[in-house]
Amino acid sequence: MKLLLQRVRQAQVVVDGETIGAIGPGLLALVCAERGDAEAQAEKLLAKMLKLRIFSDEDGKMNRSVQDVGGGLLLVSQFTLAADTSSGNRPGFSGAAAPEDGRRLYEHFVARARALHPVVATGRFAADMQVHLVNDGPVTIPMQA
Repeated sequence: MKLLLQRVRQAQVVVDGETIGAIGPGLLALVCAERGDAEAQAEKLLAKMLKLRIFSDEDGKMNRSVQDVGGGLLLVSQFTLAADTSSGNRPGFSGAAAPEDGRRLYEHFVARARALHPVVATGRFAADMQVHLVNDGPVTIPMQA
């Protein structure tokens, strides 16, 4: 699995003109399941994401986690993180999990996040989404299990 984390001041997901998920300060996580991934990878990435110290402490050092600061999580499925751009001008997505596996792993990731963290919003799997965010820093961190 892959994640692309963005520390945000606020973020929201809009589908068909309706906001379906929104957070204030916290993390926007773009979530990609790849072929061969299982729940173990999802849980490993989630645990790491929740403890990752990328929020500032009183001295301005990145020393606090999203849990430490009480930030929200906005989890958005993003199969295009599996893009292969090594040849040609059109990315290939053969490394992405099949849609049914991707949905299952994304939903598992979301369910576990909701069990472990108090503020979790989501996008909609396989929907045409518009993601609005105010990146804080900017801080953008790729993660992979």
